[in-house]
Amino acid sequence: MNNRVHQGHFARKRFGQNFLNDKYIIDSIVSAIHPQKGEVVVEIGPGLAALTEPVGERLDAMTVIEIDRDLAARLQTHPFLGPKLTIFQQDAMTFDFAEYAREKGQSLRVFGNLPYNISTPLMFHLFSYTNSIKDMHFMLQKEVVNRLVAGPGSKAYGRLTVMAQYFCQVIPVLEVPPESFTPPPKVESAVVRLMPHANIPNPVQDLRVLSGITTEAFGKRRKTLRNSLGHLFTLETLQELNIDPTLRAENISVAQYCQLANWLSAHPQTQENQN
Repeated sequence: MNNRVHQGHFARKRFGQNFLNDKYIIDSIVSAIHPQKGEVVVEIGPGLAALTEPVGERLDAMTVIEIDRDLAARLQTHPFLGPKLTIFQQDAMTFDFAEYAREKGQSLRVFGNLPYNISTPLMFHLFSYTNSIKDMHFMLQKEVVNRLVAGPGSKAYGRLTVMAQYFCQVIPVLEVPPESFTPPPKVESAVVRLMPHANIPNPVQDLRVLSGITTEAFGKRRKTLRNSLGHLFTLETLQELNIDPTLRAENISVAQYCQLANWLSAHPQTQENQN
């Protein structure tokens, strides 16, 4: 049964809820986050407060974003957490992290056990706020963590890898077995640390161009670059940039994708010709 009761709350399939209840794993995650008083710590999807309680114990104040109205109400009346919490009962995809960091006067530390069904779009949402975020710790499907940390030449290497590594240093923290949750998910999980770069190693002039190129290349990942990106780059251009046109999308490094994006930004007529 997918909606098994846990502490009187039904896990809701539409929110992708699986509740963490393994003390050793919880302690390991809290140690990895290492929350300190005075920091602005924001949890996405606190659920039944498995991580909120031990993190909250170390802080005087904490912020949570919870889409589930019942769970948000439970947190409000929580015996020791309630008074410490600022609760936003909304979808994290609609939360303005930059505005909140401005309001608080410092960059945010963000963490959460992210539902599998929204983890990738939510990370793309958070990447647009990396100037306002100090670090992020997320529990994700292990397959997603593998994609985040992958290197060129790996099957797991894709658009998410390129965009995540463009913005952040990505560090795997620990693996989490299904039996650490109620109900146990059908997949393995893992925790990852994302640390936004203080200075982006390969800055691009226009992020939309980088996003567009990676979407095109990985959308046809079985094709060579001369075929998947041939409408944007001539063979001569790829060779000038020292990028082998016979390689596939998964063989091109983050730095090389940034190089392609900057070349395209400097030659806007190439893009106009495609419109």
